[in-house]
Amino acid sequence: MPGSLEPLDLVGVQIPYHFRCPISLELMRDPVIISTGQTYDRPSIESWVATGNTTCPVTRTQLADFTLIPNHTLRRLIQEWCVANRSFGVERIPTPKQPADPTLVRSLLSQAGSHSNPYPTRLAALRRLRGLARDLDKNRSIISSHINAREILVNIVFADSGPDSELNREALALLVMFPLAESDCVAVASDPDRVGFLARLLYHNSMEVRVNSAALIENLLAGSRTAELRAQISNVDEIHRGVIEILRNPIAHPRALKIGIKALFALCLVKQTREKAVSAGAPETLINTLADFEKCDSERALATIELLCRIPDGCSAFAAHALTVPLLVKTILKISDRATEYAAGALLSLCSESEQSQNDAVAAGIMTQLLLLVQSDCTDRAKRKAQLLLKLLRDSWPEDSVGNSDDFVCSDVVW
Repeated sequence: MPGSLEPLDLVGVQIPYHFRCPISLELMRDPVIISTGQTYDRPSIESWVATGNTTCPVTRTQLADFTLIPNHTLRRLIQEWCVANRSFGVERIPTPKQPADPTLVRSLLSQAGSHSNPYPTRLAALRRLRGLARDLDKNRSIISSHINAREILVNIVFADSGPDSELNREALALLVMFPLAESDCVAVASDPDRVGFLARLLYHNSMEVRVNSAALIENLLAGSRTAELRAQISNVDEIHRGVIEILRNPIAHPRALKIGIKALFALCLVKQTREKAVSAGAPETLINTLADFEKCDSERALATIELLCRIPDGCSAFAAHALTVPLLVKTILKISDRATEYAAGALLSLCSESEQSQNDAVAAGIMTQLLLLVQSDCTDRAKRKAQLLLKLLRDSWPEDSVGNSDDFVCSDVVW
């Protein structure tokens, strides 16, 4: 047995066999006991059960129930072992927070949703629920699994409030932590008064309220299955302006950029209302903030730029910004394959409509970028867009560069 454990030793220290999870064979950080008496690391056994297994991984005995009981004694022994071996670089595992009791969650939701309860009681219940949801992903799962949780929160957000209601703000902050069911989206998006209320919240004095409103708008757009329902939201001018204003103030809230670009991208997926985003100033804002996004958000921002470049007004607005083309050229092969594909698509739209954009792209060094792109492991769609750009820009290149591109310009490429 010891020989089989050697490959898993930490920094030259052998982990005791009974400290390892039988599933992952790693040091347990949150040991729990199941109905068969066996101990596992909580994430490992939860994953085991979530994939449809109903037996104990060690004994293969059918599980009588799926209750997980914290093994505090073993966890303390593991922590003591970590401390004793800290000179070898072993870090002490923190004491894990335990998931909320589902009975407690049901009670808190009932307290929050009951109009007969005093206002302070309802507010305290919402704050307790929000704290639980922030503590653990498991708690969010427990709360969202309650059959009426979203309905209760939606009713509080829209029925118990004005923009200055503390109850409303707490319910909104909790609601945006969960994806919405189609029925929830219909209940909100089909009601002009509720949509208008969300639009007004985008201009609230509190930046947190504005960001949470944008998050709920994004959740509604993502959860609505019909184009008509999404259009009920994206057709409101104030929503576009409010979301874009959030992006213009990224330092005002730590989630402003992430939530803002998610909401704007969701709005721009509704083709018939993209002009509203352009009119609200999306092109200038996107270019001015493009360098501030993290990787995933940069991809979403570039995808939004490509979507807006597909309409004439959007293309013209981006072309009028002096930094658009240089930034897009610089982005190619720098962030990710997806980012490269979106940047190439936006450049193709811009250069197809504007000779000045063609000249700007060549001046920014696009030829080298495109030649590298078509020879890279990037997506086929990115390569097709690059080949079309090479062909489109052929007449704009210096004469000594044209010959180098002959092998990459394909006349039969279809975009």
